[in-house]
Amino acid sequence: MSSLSRVVVVGGGAAGASAASRAKRVDPRAEVYLIEATDVITHGPCGIPYVISGIIDKSKLAVYTPEAFEKERGIRVLVNSRVIDIDVDKRIAEVHRGGRFEKIKWDKLVLATGALPRIPGIPGVSLGNVVTIRHPAYVDETVKALSDKNVVAVVGGSYLGIEVVEGLLERSKKVLLFEMFNHLLPASIDEDVASIVEEEVVSRGVELRLSEKLMEIRGRDRAESIVTDKGEYRVDAVVLATGVKPNVELAKKIGLRIGETGAVEVNEYMETGVEDVYAAGDLVEKYHRVLSKKVWVPLATTANKEGLVAGANAVKHRFLKFPGIVGTAITKFYDLIIARTGLTENEAKKHNIRYEARVVKARTKAHYYPGATEVHVKLVVEENTEKLIGAQVIGKDHIVAGYIDIASIAIERGMTIEEFFFSDLSYMPATAPVWHPLIVASRVLSKGRL
Repeated sequence: MSSLSRVVVVGGGAAGASAASRAKRVDPRAEVYLIEATDVITHGPCGIPYVISGIIDKSKLAVYTPEAFEKERGIRVLVNSRVIDIDVDKRIAEVHRGGRFEKIKWDKLVLATGALPRIPGIPGVSLGNVVTIRHPAYVDETVKALSDKNVVAVVGGSYLGIEVVEGLLERSKKVLLFEMFNHLLPASIDEDVASIVEEEVVSRGVELRLSEKLMEIRGRDRAESIVTDKGEYRVDAVVLATGVKPNVELAKKIGLRIGETGAVEVNEYMETGVEDVYAAGDLVEKYHRVLSKKVWVPLATTANKEGLVAGANAVKHRFLKFPGIVGTAITKFYDLIIARTGLTENEAKKHNIRYEARVVKARTKAHYYPGATEVHVKLVVEENTEKLIGAQVIGKDHIVAGYIDIASIAIERGMTIEEFFFSDLSYMPATAPVWHPLIVASRVLSKGRL
């Protein structure tokens, strides 16, 4: 790439900031632009529930200010700037900022426009005091809308849903949690594991309503009640945590291919199929290494890596590959840590995979060592290959994160349950029992061989 080449990155979140940084790092001669519609870049939307709870303030959600990022990285940062159109033939991005329109030439383009809240198509969603969690730039509005409310309905038992519930409880709100499926975290964990989460949620005073579908939000100017398929409930505010969808509006406008998942289709180099146009982050599909097919799993960790690959390849052709994901994710509700990787039992059924699955209960330390807590481990094994294809771990100890990371690597590497059993995991009474919970779980699934 010549020193006159210009990389334009659209979107200043995890993928976009990572792409811009890596492009400049791989080729310091490149002129790199980062264009963001809000005034916040390098942001962490996963931290929004902790702003709601009061644990942190909004300023902590951004790693860099636009000014610091521009100065330290040598990247031109345009905030409060919306890319409204892109001419892929002339290689021009039309940008609206400061009340006027301007055109920016590009040689390589990276789209990282992220995801948007999925809003139910029901009456009342536009009423006052109906809140969606979408971007750190708007978190002050969210906190203000909820600050003086006493009874809040949270619709959606997703990661975001239960995290927001915790934040509201910390603000001394009465919380009603609604989930249309028969258990919490239905897209992430199985019903038997979810039951542990549900017990904890109820024990904290939450009114949990499972298998109830939101039909309407009622009120004059603001939300006063919600109606489900089972009843009506008086509330002061509503938080919609009903999922997200890829923000493909700009991608569609310029003719990028949209996959079956509804996200932009890319290859392992984050190329879109349109010459010199890359895409990364929550905007794009991901290759699932267990299923060997494209899926859409929006996670910040993946977005950062995809952005890095896209940015590097924008300045050095096919320099890096993104190998795909196995779907590793983690959340918490107070001190209960909930983690998963690979396929759940439900996902294995959905994809017609013959499997064996078991849940074991173990302890995080030697039985005689103080501070041991209970942990539940569920492993899913493909029947014909005996490969580990899924894991769920839940318990009141941060070591749960370590357990799921170990399982994630085992799944990525295609380990059989016997190979997993013989993994050389560490032991000392203060950190693990001599029979590690993961080893115990793999033994249970060995069909008596181990």
